Amino acid sequence: MLKRAVSRIWKLLSPNMRAKLVRSTQSSFTVSAAAVITNDEGKVLLLNHVLRPGSGWGYPGGFINRGEQAEDAIRREVLEETGIELSKLRLHQVLSSGSGRHIEILFTAIAVGEPEVRSREIIEVGWFAPNEFPAEMSRPQKQRIREVISNS
Repeated sequence: MLKRAVSRIWKLLSPNMRAKLVRSTQSSFTVSAAAVITNDEGKVLLLNHVLRPGSGWGYPGGFINRGEQAEDAIRREVLEETGIELSKLRLHQVLSSGSGRHIEILFTAIAVGEPEVRSREIIEVGWFAPNEFPAEMSRPQKQRIREVISNS
């Protein structure tokens, strides 16, 4: 209940306000690690995240801690949020936001185990076929996942 309330409040904030709140804890820019994670059936793991702008649905990821390597960060985030391990983790792409104030390091990986919600930041988890993503998920994220899958 509290997660959904925080999620609603966060989503009501303008993108600029959300960015200001996050960046107030960062000295100059933010860096996150994320992953397009698939299972043996070729489905993609998506998380309904409390603080994700828009619908909440997207691939797993999170901020990299000071001194932490990107590969370690995505393994930590996924384990904390879903309880699964990652195999065949590979760097796919490094992306920069239009403002240049955020960098995302995107990986691909195969899931080891079945995910479950293990964090207050996550509302729900699910496996989705590339043509069955949640309707309310952002179009750019759907497109990026499909590009990643087609290039793998």
